[in-house]
Amino acid sequence: MTTDLTLLSNARSERVRSVRSLGRRAVRQRQGLFVVEGPQAVRELLSYAGHAARDLYVTSSAAERHTEVVERANAAGVAVRLCTDEVLAAMTDTPHPQGMIAVAAPVDVPLAEALSAAGDGFVVVLTNVRDPGNAGTVLRAADAFGAAAVLVSDASVNVYNPKVVRSTVGSLFHLPVSVGTPVPELLHACRVAGLRVLAADGAGTTSLPDVDLSVPHAWVMGNEAWGLEPEVRALCDDVVSIPIVRAESLNLAMAATVCLHASSSAAR
Repeated sequence: MTTDLTLLSNARSERVRSVRSLGRRAVRQRQGLFVVEGPQAVRELLSYAGHAARDLYVTSSAAERHTEVVERANAAGVAVRLCTDEVLAAMTDTPHPQGMIAVAAPVDVPLAEALSAAGDGFVVVLTNVRDPGNAGTVLRAADAFGAAAVLVSDASVNVYNPKVVRSTVGSLFHLPVSVGTPVPELLHACRVAGLRVLAADGAGTTSLPDVDLSVPHAWVMGNEAWGLEPEVRALCDDVVSIPIVRAESLNLAMAATVCLHASSSAAR
């Protein structure tokens, strides 16, 4: 596949409206597609999940700045289409999409496949995480600190929400992500896979420095506002809190980052 030199300049065209509509969850699920914005995220998509890429939309100036991304897309057989800044902006919910977006098929994997990657390491479970930025940041932290997989419950935000995808900055394509399983089933599957299930919650009586993180384990993260429900905590092997000197609490993304860093340190 080569770059289509026909410039897309009509911001009201059917193609533009079709890409823009992928911002809605119902449309993404119906079409089996989602949008990846920005050269860094597109680069990671093509590098780690190139089979999922379908189309690349890029402005002329961005194509000149990021020739390696365009070349990689061409080599992967991805349709590359030149467009104006106005067209690219009309395709997304951000005014400045950095000159490049891709349309891709979902990259999540079945729960069993995600858990098979755990081995002697650790995974992250998102139970009722609703904020796209938080979900994306936790996924990025999981990638940074070496989590084997991220398991996202059916009650959490859709991982293909444009804000989630942007927040991961490409980490979505680096590690197995499973979606759509109810929380009780997720925790049961983790236990069957031999993982110690640890709830991260301010109500925990076990302090993070006292937890044995050298064994395979799953960190269970709760909702931004109310944390983990009592019934979810009851399904976990331990409830762990992070020692805090002065602040009242940590937000979800910060707490997850601290816990995942501790797991990464224990594995060294």
